[in-house]
Amino acid sequence: MTNIPHISVIITAYNVEKYIGRCIRSILSQSFSRDEYEIIVVNDASTDRTRFALEIFEQDIHLINNDERLGLPKSLNIGITKARGKYIVRIDGDDYVNTDFLKILYLHLELNPEIDAFACDYFLVDNQENVLAKKDCLKAPIACGVMFRINQLIDIGLYDESFMSHEDEDLRLRFLKKHTIARLQLPLYRYRRHEENMTNNKHQMKKYKALLNRKHKSGEK
Repeated sequence: MTNIPHISVIITAYNVEKYIGRCIRSILSQSFSRDEYEIIVVNDASTDRTRFALEIFEQDIHLINNDERLGLPKSLNIGITKARGKYIVRIDGDDYVNTDFLKILYLHLELNPEIDAFACDYFLVDNQENVLAKKDCLKAPIACGVMFRINQLIDIGLYDESFMSHEDEDLRLRFLKKHTIARLQLPLYRYRRHEENMTNNKHQMKKYKALLNRKHKSGEK
């Protein structure tokens, strides 16, 4: 890609060999012009065949392979620092998106300069891609499906790398102190529920939720 893209799609991948192909194909099938967005995938030292699955798409993505596992927030920051687009959107390697996902989020940011980020509603789906529920992205926020202006993410310091869970909630809380996130009432994102979801690790989720509460109660940045 020789043109400077408008959008940088950041995908992190750890042991998602079963899902990553579906994820990337959904991004490659966008109605948005292909030369106007880039796909950056950070493989966080997967121990399954994720790396092989990603190499199938090496002509279409910018692939970064971590030599050792660095964790989700650091992998996200690596991807963002390599981004060339003025807008950033995150997609998890086990999820996928609607064909118009990029176009609609992009147009809303372009036409509403007073709004700093847009989040879209999403469908909760199972492993067979059956829709389980439609979710309001502000009432039930998730880490992905939010398009940010990259300069504002840089301004708040990107992801806090000390959070191995709830990194998205920490980012959102810091972002909202200075900026705005508006809801787009279209379910353009598909959030897959399965046994390997990180959110199923209750001990880790509880540990970092407590850290999150301590950090923001104390007023840390």
